[in-house]
Amino acid sequence: MSFYDTIAAELDDLKSIRRERKLRSVVTLGEGRAICNGKEYLNFSGNDYLGIAGNGQLRAEFYRRFRDFADTELGLSAASSRLLTGNHPAYTRLENNLSLLYGNRAALVFNSGYHANIGILPAISGKDDLILSDKLNHASIIDGMQLCQAEFRRYRHLDYVQLEEFLNAAKDKYRQIFIITESVFSMDGDTADLQQLVALKKQYGAVLLVDEAHSVGVRGDNGAGLCAELGLLGDVDFIIGTFGKAFGSAGAYVICDDLAKDFLINKMRSFIFTTGLPPMVINWSNFVLEKQVAMTAERQHLREIGDLLRSMLPATLGDSQIVPYIIGDDGETAKVAERFQSGGILVFPIRPPTVPANSARLRFSLTAALRTEDVRRVGELL
Repeated sequence: MSFYDTIAAELDDLKSIRRERKLRSVVTLGEGRAICNGKEYLNFSGNDYLGIAGNGQLRAEFYRRFRDFADTELGLSAASSRLLTGNHPAYTRLENNLSLLYGNRAALVFNSGYHANIGILPAISGKDDLILSDKLNHASIIDGMQLCQAEFRRYRHLDYVQLEEFLNAAKDKYRQIFIITESVFSMDGDTADLQQLVALKKQYGAVLLVDEAHSVGVRGDNGAGLCAELGLLGDVDFIIGTFGKAFGSAGAYVICDDLAKDFLINKMRSFIFTTGLPPMVINWSNFVLEKQVAMTAERQHLREIGDLLRSMLPATLGDSQIVPYIIGDDGETAKVAERFQSGGILVFPIRPPTVPANSARLRFSLTAALRTEDVRRVGELL
């Protein structure tokens, strides 16, 4: 068979089991709405957790603030890596403000969460090291581990008894052990026991990395995430956050010690060998970082509608703004998604390999821009 025959056959296989992926035309609106393929829906599929991305008033305020500095601050391309000419002064302002938010620890900004997760572990680990990863960590973390020279193992999801068994077995056999987890898991919407992980890290001399992509903006009094909420900012070696979800922007960052930041600048390939973000994006991230600190009411509303939605669904998990409705069968899940869409609810089927076999689901991803009556609409359709 030719190359094109081979890939056509693979695509046909995906179609036959309803796992084919397609791009959609989507415009995010305010008030938890979106236009998908020309039709308006209640948006239950985005990650705009605080409603910032769809907030036209915030955008207008941002443009007014920089109206007199557009030539220098609203550039649409960095046109270079940060290590050459792409390190606009806005980066320094953003990283300084991140540092203040996280108790004066160092901050380093990246182009995306994917860049962060495929770059940090390969930079800090070597062939004599071991990485221990939660089984349900995001695909970007798995890809990062596969780029490492270090050995890696995946412990059962949230199973810290098995994690400690791995730690015991690895004791004195490796130069360094790294533990990596998400704080709020992207598909189940549940949370890691970060206090127990910190205790294990200290007991076994491990380095702890926590991906807070689905926690920043949502958890903690000032939106700094679950580590901050639990008072663990000084105990986690690397805290990874994103601007592309609750903060309604683009890019990502890591919070770490000054020495670790300098090391990443010198060793992290996905940081060194890529063009920087546009100055306009960096300034917008800094603007929304400042604004989200005061969004206590939005965070509280998000918790309340999350609890409400979980109370209406017959099979769900977690305790966050991510509310999965587990159906199991791939085809049936796709059909249920279509029924919700017919009722004006934008929600999509999540199927293997994104989730384990026989756990296909609808993933309701909530935003504080949704009203309580919008969420009740899901129950009415059920």
